[in-house]
Amino acid sequence: MTSPAQLVLAAASPTPSPTPTGIDPDLVTPGWVGFVVTLAIVLAVILLIADMVRRMRRVRYREEARARIAAELDAEVEREAPEEDIPPSER
Repeated sequence: MTSPAQLVLAAASPTPSPTPTGIDPDLVTPGWVGFVVTLAIVLAVILLIADMVRRMRRVRYREEARARIAAELDAEVEREAPEEDIPPSER
């Protein structure tokens, strides 16, 4: 069992500091290769987002065009229907 005095001495003793190893900081940084790879990833993401936005707009415009065409066809069918075919309750 440890005594309180041993705990105080253990807490008061300084912790060892790491010794410098002499590693060149320029060798452990990503450098220009890391910059180029990061830039390529950023550009790829920007292009993918732009393509996705373009495709979503195209889908939305196609749906709007289909709705417009359907509305025009419905209006045309109503104009072409003779009056006697429409029941009196719907006139």
